[in-house]
Parts: sequence; structure tokens; C-alpha cells
Amino acid sequence: MAVLAVQQIRRMRGGAQGQLMLGADGHVYVVKFRNNPQHPRVLANELVATRLAAAAGLTVPEAELVEVSSWLIGNTPELEIDLGPTRMRCQPGLQFGSRFAGGLMPGQVVDYLPEEQLAAVKNLAEFAGILALDKWTGNANGRQAVFVKRPRERRYKAVFIDFGYCFHAGDWRFEDAPLRGVYFRNDVYRGVTGWASFEPWLTRMETMPAETIWAAANAAPPEWYGGDLGEMEALMEKLLARRSRIRELIEAFGKSDRMPFPNWGKEPRQDEEEAWKAALRGTTMRVN
Repeated sequence: MAVLAVQQIRRMRGGAQGQLMLGADGHVYVVKFRNNPQHPRVLANELVATRLAAAAGLTVPEAELVEVSSWLIGNTPELEIDLGPTRMRCQPGLQFGSRFAGGLMPGQVVDYLPEEQLAAVKNLAEFAGILALDKWTGNANGRQAVFVKRPRERRYKAVFIDFGYCFHAGDWRFEDAPLRGVYFRNDVYRGVTGWASFEPWLTRMETMPAETIWAAANAAPPEWYGGDLGEMEALMEKLLARRSRIRELIEAFGKSDRMPFPNWGKEPRQDEEEAWKAALRGTTMRVN
């Protein structure tokens, strides 16, 4: 069942020119429209990859179909796409909706944290898991995340967003490169000491039932990808086959000039381990 959009709130940043919208279910969604400037298929990519990430146990927003009516678009001047010299109205119908992380309370959602706060993120280890997902799905963009905390909480939690460039955006192909689909700060990979650091998410992806993958694909409306079911089937067949290559793709990143895993194969020293635990408690401790 699609969620009916009842109100436009504001325009969001980003190449897809999404809109923050209130749904009839009382939740707020970042809505990406079928006639966005990137490609209609980015909606299918968002839905499929977000649901696969959720199936692997990663922290992602709820991904839904959002119905935007012709009436709402006609009565909301802000619902338009900027094409530079020209503008066009957003297209009505079924769109992709990602539930807005943190709701509408100001100050709860940020897209950047200083080093000390980043080290204290509750689920920092999940950056290894989302790396595996991005390599599996061939994300051609950098990994995006926002950091959320509830009122009176001291520590943030990472929420992984923006999967539109998985499967190489509208191309629906896999063009693997070591530095694609990775977070821009190496700090998030500091805790990676070996393959165990990618668990349980990596094994969940490698052994994900075909039924789960096909269910994610079948949830995407055919109009999001031109109605060509054969192309969607071919994409999912390739994705199923790529489960066996995830470790190889992670290794290529690990051997890159970024040197993202400096502690690979090392057991943390006691003072380092205590400093890390202190950071997770929201305090600081000097390591000599």
C-alpha cells in the first residue's frame, strides 16, 4: 500500500531534488519524483537497495511508495523540478519515499560530526556493513549518512541514506572501482581489524535468500524503470551472482591508496581499547 502525501514541507538538497513531505500516516518522508533530473531508475535503486540493507540488519530509513496527487502538485507551487534555464512540475503518481530520520525536531539530525563525536557514534561499526552493501550493489557514489539523536541523548546514531546511484544509477550495470561507494572519512573504518568486523552483515548478504532479493525488486513499480521486466530480472540475476564477490571488492578498497584499514590483522592494544571505550561513553582519553 502506498502512503498518500498530504503536504509539501520544503525542498531538500541533492541532485534528485527531493521534497520533504508529510504523509497521511503522520510520518514525514523525503520524496524523490519519477521525473527527477538524475534518472527515473534511481527510485527503483533507492527502494531495492534500502530494503536489502534493512534485510541485512543495517540502520536505514523505512522505504515506502508515496502517492502524490495531481491536486497536491497543482496547488503547491514549490513542487517543481529545476532544470537550469527552465522548470517543470513534479510528476504525479507513485514516487519513492524515505522516512525522514529523526522527524522534524530541529537539531536532531546532522550530516557532519567532529572527530570526537564521530568516534562516539553508537553504531559506528555499521560503516563496515554498509561498505559491504555498497560494494555488492555497485554504488557509484560516495556513501551518505546522517547522524541522529533523540532529545536528551548524548550520542548520535548513524542512519544510511541515498542509494540512488547503486547499480550505477540509471545505467543498471556494475562498474567496480576501489574508491566508489565508500565514506569520505577513514575514521569510520578505524575499528576494522579483519573479516569479523564486517559481521553479521557480510554473511547476511552472502547468504541472503533469493526470495528476499526478488521481493525487494518486485516492490518497485514498473513505471520507475520503463516497464521492462526483463531488464529488472537481468539486474537481479547479476546481483545474486555478485554475492560471492563482496569480499574481493572490499579487499580492493582495503589495498587502495586510501589505506582505510590501518588496524587490519591487529589486536587492539589495551590503552587503545580503553580509549575507544571511553570515546563510546562520550568522554576523551589520551593515547600515547
